[in-house]
Amino acid sequence: MNNTKLYPFERNRYYAGKMLTSADFQAEQTYFNNKRRFVNNLMYGSGVVCGCGVFSLDDLSLLVESGVAIDGLGREIVVESSVVKKLSAIEGFENLRTDEACLCLRYREEPIHTVYTVNQGTGEDGREEYEYNRISESYQLFLMDREDDAAEYEMESEFFTSLTLFEDEDFLVKLSMPATVCRGKNVRLELIVQKLSSQNRKLSYRAVLQTPVFLTSEGTHELSVEIRDASLVEGETLKKDYWLHTQEAPVIDTSILVESGTARVSVDGAAKEAPSGSALNIALTDMKPGDLVSQELGRISLEMKSMGGAKDYVCLADLKLVRTENAYIIEEVLEKGIKNYIMAPSQSRMRSQYMEYFSKDPDIFRSGEPNRPAAGETGPAAWQGRAIEAASGVLEIPLGENARRGDVRYSGEIMHGLGKGNVHVEIGYEYIAEDPALGITSRNTIYGNPKLFRDEQLTAVDVETAVKVMNDKGSFIVAAKLLENVNYLVLTYRWVAIRFPAGNDLDRSENYSDRSISVDTPTVVMGTRENFYFHVRYNNMEACSIAYELTEPGSGEITSDGVYTSPAKEGVYEIRVYCVDMPVICTYAYAIVKKTGAETEEP
Repeated sequence: MNNTKLYPFERNRYYAGKMLTSADFQAEQTYFNNKRRFVNNLMYGSGVVCGCGVFSLDDLSLLVESGVAIDGLGREIVVESSVVKKLSAIEGFENLRTDEACLCLRYREEPIHTVYTVNQGTGEDGREEYEYNRISESYQLFLMDREDDAAEYEMESEFFTSLTLFEDEDFLVKLSMPATVCRGKNVRLELIVQKLSSQNRKLSYRAVLQTPVFLTSEGTHELSVEIRDASLVEGETLKKDYWLHTQEAPVIDTSILVESGTARVSVDGAAKEAPSGSALNIALTDMKPGDLVSQELGRISLEMKSMGGAKDYVCLADLKLVRTENAYIIEEVLEKGIKNYIMAPSQSRMRSQYMEYFSKDPDIFRSGEPNRPAAGETGPAAWQGRAIEAASGVLEIPLGENARRGDVRYSGEIMHGLGKGNVHVEIGYEYIAEDPALGITSRNTIYGNPKLFRDEQLTAVDVETAVKVMNDKGSFIVAAKLLENVNYLVLTYRWVAIRFPAGNDLDRSENYSDRSISVDTPTVVMGTRENFYFHVRYNNMEACSIAYELTEPGSGEITSDGVYTSPAKEGVYEIRVYCVDMPVICTYAYAIVKKTGAETEEP
C-alpha cells in the first residue's frame, strides 16, 4: 500500500440496470478495508495486540511466537503460528552494517489460487489465460539496522510548558511540566538534559526553585534540583522527575521561580554562567486530570495526525549481534522499550485484576508511624499524642536608622502556636553559607553569641537578647541590646518554642490570640526587577486564603500567590501579608533592593 492516506471515503452507489465491473467490486473492498483501518489507527494506534514474543533459540536462530499486531496504517498483521527462523534467512540480513539490528513485522498481501479466465480466451503466446482468484493477507519478517528505524513523529502540543535553564554548544538544560495543572492533585516536574554535540563532556547543574501554590514532598515551597556529572552521547536525553502537590489556591495562574543566585552549572568542572530569576508559568484549573488530558488530546486535528506519516511495520525486538568472520552471532534479544503493546478493551477485566496486586496509595506504608505530623503542619495538631510539642518560626526586631551601642529594641508580640501554659522559647541567628565539603548552599542557625564562631565569615550583629514568655496568652516578646554600633534596619532570628504539658496548664482558647502567620524569609536582599516568592506558614491554625499588598506605591509588584517583583529603584520596600477571612491575623515582609554590578556600570 503506497498511498498512506485512507480518506476521503467513497463507496459504490447501486441503481437498477447498473453494469458492474471488476473496478466496482475493487472499490467496494477498498472502501470497507480503508474504513476499518482508519478506525484501527485512530482508536488503537500501532503496536502488538497479543503474542509476537521473540526468543533466541541458539546463536543463529530466532523463535517468533504467534500473535496479532496493527501497523501505522491500521492494517491487522496476523502471525497464525509460531515460526523459527535462521538469522541469515531473514530478509535484510545481507544489508546489515552495524551490530545493532531491529527485527520488524510487516503486512504483506499475496495472490493465490489460479483459475482459468473464461472470457479472455488465449494470450499472445497462444496459451490459455489464468488469474489469481484470492488474495492472502499474510506477514513478512525483516531485519534493519537500529539507526535506520524511522523516528516517531512527535506532534506539537500545548499540553507542556518548558523553561530553558542553561544552553551552550554541548548541552541544553530545561524544566518541563504540564502547562495547566489541576488544583488539589499531584503533578510531575521534569528536569531534562539534552546532549547537543559529540564532544565527550560532563555537565553538573543545581538550583533552588521557589514553588508558590505547589508543595514538595517535605511540605515546603522550595525545591532543590540537581544533576551531577551527566555524561551523554549526542542526541541522548536524561530526565529527572520531581513530584509536587498543587494546593487549592484561588488563583488563575502561578509561576515556578529559579531563586536568584542559586543556579550553578559546570561543564567538565569549569563553571559556566547560569541564568537565574527566570520563571515557568503554569495555569490552574478545577478540572480532573482525566478530563484535562482528554480535552488536550481531542484538540489534535486530523491534519496534525496526518502530518507525520506512519510506519508500515511494527518493531518486535532489538538484536545485539557479534560479527564473526563468516556470520553474525546473536548475543542478546531486547524487547523492553522496543515493543509497543496496544491496550485492547477486551483485556480490561484481567488488567484490573492484575492491578489489584499493586498499591495505588503510597501513604499506606506510613500507617505504622504513629503521631507523625503531616507535611507543613506545626503546633499541637501536628504532634497530638506526643509528650513534647514544638513550633518554630522567624521573627524580626526593627532597629530604625539611628541604632547605637547600648540601645534596646523589642520585637512585636509573637504567637508561638502552642497555646497557653509553660513554654520555653529559644532564638538563634540564622544565615546561609556555602558548605565547602558538600559544595552546596546550606542553612545554619547559631543559638548564643555568633562571634564565637571566628572561622566563619558572618555578618551577625553583636547583641544581648532576652525572651519574655506570656504563659497565659500563648505568646512571647524578644528584647535585643546592641553591644556595638550598627547600620542595619532589621535583625532577623529563628525562634524555637517547646511546650512540656503540665497538670495546671490552662485550656486553649479558640480565638484569634493563639493564631498567627509568619513568612519563611521575612527579609530578602535582591536585585532590581527580580522575582522572589514569600512563603507563609500557619501557626496553630488551618491553612487559609492569603492576600499580599504593598504598603507604599512604587514598591514593585506582587501577585496574588505571593510572587514579588522588585522595582527598578533601590530601597527597602514593605509587603503586608494577611488572612483574607481574618485580616487581623497578619505579618510583614521586607525587600532590600540593590542594583547589581552590571546595572551600576551602565551610563
